[in-house]
Amino acid sequence: MASFVIRPAASSDLPRLTGMDHSCSSDYVWQLELRNETKRVTAAFHEVRLPRSVTVTYPRDPLALAEEWMKRGVLLVAEKGGKVVGYVSAEEDRVSGIARMTDLVVAPEARRQGVASALLSTIQAWALERGVGRILIEMQSKNYPCIRLAQKFGYEFCGYNDKYYPTQDVALFFGRAIK
Repeated sequence: MASFVIRPAASSDLPRLTGMDHSCSSDYVWQLELRNETKRVTAAFHEVRLPRSVTVTYPRDPLALAEEWMKRGVLLVAEKGGKVVGYVSAEEDRVSGIARMTDLVVAPEARRQGVASALLSTIQAWALERGVGRILIEMQSKNYPCIRLAQKFGYEFCGYNDKYYPTQDVALFFGRAIK
């Protein structure tokens, strides 16, 4: 496993972060099935294997993210050999005691090396230090690598929002209590 450093982002990192390839590849999707019957609406997700790998585009405009990052409670980067290879951002809702992780991106050349796991672990530690009791992770229903990462870390599916992103993609929410 490659060694890397997790640190707070600096303003000099922003061009690299916005220029990073935010897409991912997926062989599966969580397909939403809605049934609207009299006095009853049911929603179910089914994990479906796709006939071929698809490229999942990032649901937000990477060039507009810098402004959003400034509003977040934390923006961390993973650095390897002096080069930023990933980042994560999260915000805290003090009223509900929940931290929400909204962006987790790893450069293609650094994927499958533990960068995303290290970034997620660091966000959990950040939330724990702040006395946050629960973390929510949001992701597209097509972002199977992120779904699997969340499940690996013990996060459970806890909701969805249809047409949540500007791309009109379905957002999945996975949550976990931290103590």
